Amino acid sequence: MEEFLQVGAIANTHGIAGEVKVFPMTDDIKRFKKLKEVYLDTGKERKLLHVVSCKFVKNQPVLKFKEFSNINEVEMYKRKGLFVTRDQAVPLEKDEYFIADLIGLSVIREDNGEVLGELTDVLQTGANDVYEVKMEDGKEVLLPAIRECIKNVDLQKGEITVHVMKGLLDE
Repeated sequence: MEEFLQVGAIANTHGIAGEVKVFPMTDDIKRFKKLKEVYLDTGKERKLLHVVSCKFVKNQPVLKFKEFSNINEVEMYKRKGLFVTRDQAVPLEKDEYFIADLIGLSVIREDNGEVLGELTDVLQTGANDVYEVKMEDGKEVLLPAIRECIKNVDLQKGEITVHVMKGLLDE
């Protein structure tokens, strides 16, 4: 399991005092209000930053870090990821999972136990998530993350059991 979970990325600078606009990558953008520290992925290392303040401009988080006092110090970090440790993550409800934990799991067919492929991405469509599965033959299939299709997720075994509707995998 991933130790760090991405909550956003620096989208742009905001003003000249070192504040940054954040592109959120979390279902709960209000979580930024409670955020005390975050790790910036510089490309070479993960740098610990301390959040001094958070405000929202047009529903986008704007953060001020203790470590930066002007625009020149943060300019180079545009498009860099912001991460939290797993213990700082928002608690999950029953049958909710972090996307980072799902990527790479084997996808198993419920009807015959056959390995369909590997989960390679989770698309967030608004209505429900969609799991992108790279099949054993190299083709890709999209599966809706709904109860009728996703039957079981077992992070310990590294498997997702799915119900595949007739005709979905036919040529």
